[in-house]
Amino acid sequence: MFKPVDEQMKLLKKGAVEILQEEDLIRKLERSRKENKPLVVKAGFDPTAPDIHLGHTVLLRKMKHFQELGHTVVFLIGDFTGLIGDPTGHSATRPAMTREEINKNAETYKQQVFKILDPQKTVIDFNSRWLGALTSFDIIRLTSKYTVARILERDDFTKRFKAGLPISVHELLYPLMQAYDSVALKADVELGGTDQKFNLLVGREIQREYGQEPQVILTMPLLEGLDGVEKMSKSLGNYVGINEPPQEMFGKLMSISDELMYRYYELLTDVPTDQIESWKKQAREGKVNPRDLKAQLARMIVADFWGEEEARKASEEFDRIFKHKEIPEDIEEKVIEVNKEKPQVELVEAMFNLGIIPSRGEAKRLIRQGGVYLDGQRVESIDHKLDGAKPEQILKIGKRKFFRLKFYLK
Repeated sequence: MFKPVDEQMKLLKKGAVEILQEEDLIRKLERSRKENKPLVVKAGFDPTAPDIHLGHTVLLRKMKHFQELGHTVVFLIGDFTGLIGDPTGHSATRPAMTREEINKNAETYKQQVFKILDPQKTVIDFNSRWLGALTSFDIIRLTSKYTVARILERDDFTKRFKAGLPISVHELLYPLMQAYDSVALKADVELGGTDQKFNLLVGREIQREYGQEPQVILTMPLLEGLDGVEKMSKSLGNYVGINEPPQEMFGKLMSISDELMYRYYELLTDVPTDQIESWKKQAREGKVNPRDLKAQLARMIVADFWGEEEARKASEEFDRIFKHKEIPEDIEEKVIEVNKEKPQVELVEAMFNLGIIPSRGEAKRLIRQGGVYLDGQRVESIDHKLDGAKPEQILKIGKRKFFRLKFYLK
């Protein structure tokens, strides 16, 4: 038995940017409830990278909401479309991936998504199952149902066309192939980020052309990374991977701004919107410390992926290192680029290169005198190496100088 439609809509609209068309979703939900038949909800993920980060989980959490409401959720792995490469947001043709790379990444996706989705209620499918079976005649028929003019309305293509940059023919096929996924699955709803709106709209049109009722589009925002500016991305180093150790996840989440914290609450937890707004008000009035809210957020997110016990341990470890050592919250940050293959960095070199100490000799002298600490522990050797695999470390020089060392793997 499905919940009343107004209750379903309240949960489904949480965090969503746009629903096209909202009245169509209400109608589909009402019919679903009347006929006791779940909606088919799809979200596609091209396996272009081996790991999933919190940015990806925004869509996964919305899929989970549909699951909780009793609907059929299809986690669609784009092993065929991945061979083309989604041109969304790219100013040049993306390098083609090999079948081996795609298959390997797809396997890791299957393992990771069930940290959020219910494996008993999730359909995992691969779009090569139908796209790989299309004949040349089928593809010509599909391409006849959409115009080049409409494809070129896409902002990415328009910019490249006007700039005289090459657009490969296979890139023009991408939105049509993604749209055909919706036809093959007879999707009632498709989820995607705001950057996917064009592709999702093509799906509605192609479904009409194949005599199907158009899917409803529900778009979710692109999650800002730890810097609060750019979208979360591994290439930018501003991400939190869902397979990262609990302590690293916790530490990274504690580094976000207070403003970004509320957005993470909205998109990465099931805390009701009215509760989040209440916390904002209490923080403004000084009735609650934003740092405590941030620690609560970090515990909730770590618990989602590692369990309550690991979240508790991560919280206690963070407090042991940072809170009880009386480290100021507003301290200068220094970013260190490290090679991900060899993430060890000599402390003396780092102190000098970052401008913390005027000379290598001075850095060595301070270490020998016992005046340099890392995460509350005195540095004993001038040959000490920083571990760039950690998200950050607190460097203390003397009694009052603190620096937050953040590592960027390249």
